[in-house]
Amino acid sequence: MAKVLLVEARFYDHLNDMLLAGARAAVEAAGHSHETITVPGALEVPGAIALAVESGRYDAYVALGVVIRGETYHFEIVANESARGIMALTMDGIPIGNGILTTEDEAQAIRRADPAQLDKGGGAAEAALAMLALRDSLG
Repeated sequence: MAKVLLVEARFYDHLNDMLLAGARAAVEAAGHSHETITVPGALEVPGAIALAVESGRYDAYVALGVVIRGETYHFEIVANESARGIMALTMDGIPIGNGILTTEDEAQAIRRADPAQLDKGGGAAEAALAMLALRDSLG
């Protein structure tokens, strides 16, 4: 049984609740356990995962959060740099599912976050578990 860390950037509570519900359900359905930690925003997610990797307590990681386009360039920085940080960690062989949504508006975020619709939280958890299985099979 794997231990999965869900790392959430809790900026939009109602959207994150949906992402977490989907991720938790997917991990539990696969027979694994999970813990959740919260960071201030999407930019902090890769750093939190890097710290957790150093602890050696977890087998896989799920990055969760929502970034909605605003009126400034900040959206691009947060979307691009959080994805870049997560990708850098995956290139080091760390199994991570990226469930940080980057959307134009809240309606798009709801559709993607809701477990009854696109369930991107569940999909990110499934991706993390698939990468863990791949790493273990190549081990």
